Amino acid sequence: MWQEPELTERFVSVIARASTQLPSDVVEALRQARDQEDEGSLARKALDTMLRNVELAQGAWQPICQDTGTPLVWIHHPPGVSTRMLVRAFTEAVKKATAQQLLRPNAVDPLTEKNTGNGAAPGIPTVHCEEWDEEALEVRLLLKGGGCENVGAQYTLPNAELGADRNLEGVRRCVLDAVHRAQGQGCAPGILGVCFGGDRGSGFVESKRQLLRPLHDRNPIPVLDELEQRLLREANQLGIGPMGFGGKTTVLGVKIGYLGRLPASYFVSVSYMCWANRRAGARISPQGDITWLD
Repeated sequence: MWQEPELTERFVSVIARASTQLPSDVVEALRQARDQEDEGSLARKALDTMLRNVELAQGAWQPICQDTGTPLVWIHHPPGVSTRMLVRAFTEAVKKATAQQLLRPNAVDPLTEKNTGNGAAPGIPTVHCEEWDEEALEVRLLLKGGGCENVGAQYTLPNAELGADRNLEGVRRCVLDAVHRAQGQGCAPGILGVCFGGDRGSGFVESKRQLLRPLHDRNPIPVLDELEQRLLREANQLGIGPMGFGGKTTVLGVKIGYLGRLPASYFVSVSYMCWANRRAGARISPQGDITWLD
C-alpha cells in the first residue's frame, strides 16, 4: 500500500505531465483549427504560435504557459485510505513541483498580498477525494489559469435580459452569452465546462470537472450531446476567433453536466478554459506503478 513520500513523488509526475505535455486531443484540435483559418490571417498566426509553444514545452518538459494555474485534482481511492494523507501528499507535491519550476510560485495570501513562494495556500491546491471500490488510485488533475478563470460566468434563470427561461434553451443562451462577453479574453480558443442546476458552489465545481473530459468524447445523454454539438457550432459562428483576432475557431469544445437543484434556484455555471487545457490523468497501483489516462 502507498506510503506518503512515495505517493508525493507520483503526484509530482502527474503535475509535470499536466504542466508540460498538452493532451493529444487538444493538440489535434488546435491543428485542425489552424488549418481551417485563412492563410496569413491573425487567427492562423496565433494558432501557429500556440502549436509552436506546445512543441517547445513538450520537448524541454517546461511549462506550457507562464501562468501555471490553480491545481484542481480529483482523487478516487479505495476504502480505508486516509484522505488527510492524500491531501498532504498532493500539497507537498505542489510545493516540490514549484521548487522544480514545473509550477510557478502562484499562490498569494489575500490578507498580506504576499506570495507564499511555494505554490500552496489555503484552498490551493483544491483536492477532491472520492472513495471507490477499486484497488488503484485514480488521479485527474486540471491546471486552470487565472485569465480564463476571470471570464467564467454564472447565471440565474429565468434571465429577462437574455430571454432565457428555466430549460435547455435557457442554458444555451447563457453559454453563448458567456462566450460573447469573453470576446477572446481568457486565451481563446477556449473549452467550456458547463453545469446547470446545483447551488452556486457545487455548480462551479461540476462545471470544472467537465473540463477533464477529452474533446473527442460524447455525452452519454442524447439531449445533452446534441446541445454540446450545437453550442460548439454556434460559438464558432460568433467570429471572435483565437485571442479575439477574428476567425472560425472561438471554442474547441463544450462539455455539459447537471446537478439537482432547489425549486427556488436554477443556476447555469460556465467555466472557461484557455486553449492550453492542461489536464492529466493517471492510475497508481498499490505497488506504485503509473498508468497514464486520456
